[in-house]
Amino acid sequence: MRILRTPDHCFTSLPDWPYRPHYLDVPVMDGSSGRLRVHYVDEGPPRATPVLLLHGEPTWSYLYRHVIAGLVDRGHRVVAPDLIGFGRSDKPAEQADHTFARHVAWMSHALFEGLNLRQVTLFGQDWGGMIGLRLLAEAPDRFSRAVLANTGLPTGDTAAPEHFLSWQRFAATTPVFEAGVIVELGTQRPVDPAVQAAYNAPFPDPTYQAGARVMPSLVPTTPDDPAADDQRRAWRAFEEFERPVLTAFSDGDPITRGGDERFLTAFPAARRSTVTGAGHFLQEDAADQVVEVITSFVEETS
Repeated sequence: MRILRTPDHCFTSLPDWPYRPHYLDVPVMDGSSGRLRVHYVDEGPPRATPVLLLHGEPTWSYLYRHVIAGLVDRGHRVVAPDLIGFGRSDKPAEQADHTFARHVAWMSHALFEGLNLRQVTLFGQDWGGMIGLRLLAEAPDRFSRAVLANTGLPTGDTAAPEHFLSWQRFAATTPVFEAGVIVELGTQRPVDPAVQAAYNAPFPDPTYQAGARVMPSLVPTTPDDPAADDQRRAWRAFEEFERPVLTAFSDGDPITRGGDERFLTAFPAARRSTVTGAGHFLQEDAADQVVEVITSFVEETS
C-alpha cells in the first residue's frame, strides 16, 4: 500500500481552527506490518465522557470546528478524528485500498484500541454516520447514546435514488474534484473562500484524493455489494440497542430527506429532532443548533 501524508504546512492559518493535532497509528489491514497515522482532535475535560464527532466525505474534522468549540464551552470532552484518506490522517494512494470494511476497522482500532473510548455519545453525519453505526453495531457496550444526522446505512436491497447514483459517477469521473466547492453545494448559505480552502487543504494535488473519490462508490447499491452482509447484520444489531438514539436530520437536505424514518423504527429507544435552516452539511449551516441538540440530548438521557 502506497501511503501519502499531507504536509503540515497545508494546515497553517486555517480560519477558526486553533486545535492542537493528536496522532495515533493503526494497522494498514492489507496483510503487511505497515501502519497508518490517524489524526484526531481531543478537546475539553479529559475525564469527561466523550462526544465523538465523525465527519463524512469529502470533509474532515474541520467541519466540526464551531461544534467543537460550543461543546467544550458546555463542559464536554470532544473527540473528532479524521477518517483515513481525509484531513491530516494518512491517505492510501489507490482507490482499491479503500473498502467499507477497512474504514470501519481503521476507526475501530483508533477509537477503541488506541483511545479506549467508553460511554461514547456518537454524532455521525454522512459517512461518519455510516461508519459510526457500524462501530455501534459491533461494539454496542462502548456507546451510551447516538445522534444520527443526514446519514444512512444502505444494504443495496432497495434501488438507490438516481441523484445518488449521479453523485457516485461525478465523484469517480469529474476532472476537477474540489472539496470546498462540494461543501458549499451542500449548504444553504455561502461558504467563505478561506473556509473552502481549508476543506481543500488535505488534498494538495489529485493524488491525495483516492479516498474522497471512491467513497461514494463504496455505499452499497446492489444486494451483492461486498459490504451488504455487514450492513444487514448491523440493522439486526440495532434492534437490541436499547440506549437512547436521536435522529437530527436537517430540513434542507435533498440527499438524505426521509432517511431518519428507518432509524426511528429500527432502534427501540429512538426519537426525532430536526435541525432547521440547514443543508446536507448542517455543521456549516447550523453549528449552534447542533451543539444544542447534542447537549440537550446528553442532559436528558444521563
